[in-house]
This record gives sequence, structure tokens and C-alpha cells, in this order.
Amino acid sequence: PRPARPPRGLLPDVRTLPGRLRDALSDVGRALDIGAAAALSTLDVRSSPALTAESSGTRRIAGVAVDLDDVHHVRKTTGGTVNDVLIAVVAGALRRWLDERGDGSEGVAPRALIPVSKRRPRTARPQGNRLSGYLMRLPVGDPDPLSRLGTVRAAMDRNKDAGPGRGAGAVALLADHVPALGHRLGGPLVSGAARLWFDILVTSVPLPSLGLRLGGHPLTEVYPLAPLARGHSLAVAVSTYRGQVHFGLLADGKAVPDLDRFALAVADEVETLLTACRP
Repeated sequence: PRPARPPRGLLPDVRTLPGRLRDALSDVGRALDIGAAAALSTLDVRSSPALTAESSGTRRIAGVAVDLDDVHHVRKTTGGTVNDVLIAVVAGALRRWLDERGDGSEGVAPRALIPVSKRRPRTARPQGNRLSGYLMRLPVGDPDPLSRLGTVRAAMDRNKDAGPGRGAGAVALLADHVPALGHRLGGPLVSGAARLWFDILVTSVPLPSLGLRLGGHPLTEVYPLAPLARGHSLAVAVSTYRGQVHFGLLADGKAVPDLDRFALAVADEVETLLTACRP
């Protein structure tokens, strides 16, 4: 007797094989591109020792509020986006902070990871790991505030042109192409290699435009906090809420005992940009 045919649903449709092969090759090419970019980023380190630290198990937090209208004024005067201005503020604040604590900022250009969400709104289909990121160098060593902002804007434009699925910042997307065993074996290794990949996390946390309430009481200020990667001493998160920009700062308690000085540097840098934009 003839062997029974397997159910039709178990056999791949040969008409789909070329498309599947093309998608698989595209995934491999993308993974190699991301991996190569990440490897290259580890070869050119121009950070400051102040941004690296063995974890002490302690944390310090601080918050800074600045007027959103001031940020918009800088954006309208210089071009670019609000996010460009906020990243430039972080770069300028790092410069002030490093110089004040005696570490020096000359030649310093730390690699900042800027997370980017690739999720599509209003979709019921599983989207996997849709968190990517841009990796860029913060122009901390540049003494000119408007020049720093221009450098940030150009770097972000290049990242946007390439897309969040390309470059070293997209390492998180590789998780979709790694089998479960690879996650179990490689996860601890990757988490411990954050210091090799980037120097500081700078992330924007979106908040609803409507006012938030807690226990029936309106919240007047909301300060986000970003996770502190292993080997890092400082992380910055930013949100806009009720006409203000809130910087949430998280640092290793032992490595950054002067987090309040960095917080003051953030506010001072906004004023510096405003002054530079005046005719």
C-alpha cells in the first residue's frame, strides 16, 4: 500500500519558499550589520572614567525641572527637534560636571544609547522585541553650546536616515533572531558587556498629555528613572509633563556622590543655550 500523505497543512507551500529564503537572508544580513557596528563601537572609546564604575549596590536620584517653552525657543531658533535640544543639554551638563569635579572634558565624547520604540500602535499581532536604539557620541569636548547642538542634530539625522533597525544601537533587535538557548547562555554575557557597548543611557519616557493623578490627587511633576546598566555610573531619563521638562537622574551612590552638581549643570546648560540663541 502507498504511504499515507501527510496532512496538507504540514507541507510548506513551495510558492512561498523564495520569499522565505529572501526574508531569512535579509535577517542574516541585518544581524551581521548590527553586530559589526556594535563591535566597531567598542574599538573607539573616548569616554570619561567618571561614567564607569563597579556597582556599589547603592543608588542616588535627583530631578531637574525646566520650562518646556525655553526648550521650544531653542528648537525654533536653531532647528531640529525637542529631543535634539534635550540630548545637547545632557552633553553640555556632562561637560560642566566633568570640569567642575576635575576630571576634565577635553576630547571626551561618550557613546550615548538613545532607546527607540519600533512598536506599531493599535495592532493585535505579536510584535516581538520592538525596542531598538540609536548610538551616538555626545560632543562633551566641544566648548561651544550651539556647536554641540548642531553636532547632536546631525548625528540624530544620520541615525534617523539609517533607521532604528540598523547600526550598533539596534543590538536589542538581535534577540528576535537568537534561539531560546542562546538567550539563556548569552544573556548574562551581553548584560555584563554594556560598558563596552555604550557609556551612558539617555532615554525619553513618553507620558500622556492628560494630567496624572495618584490617590485622587493631581501630580504636578513626574520624574522618570532609567535603569543603570552594569558598569555604568549615571543614567538619564527625560519626560515632558504639564509645560515642563523633567530630567530624572539615577547614579551609583558611591561613584557619583555629587549628583546634585550634575543636576545643577543640567539647569545651567538650558540657560546657556537660551543665552546663545538671543540676538
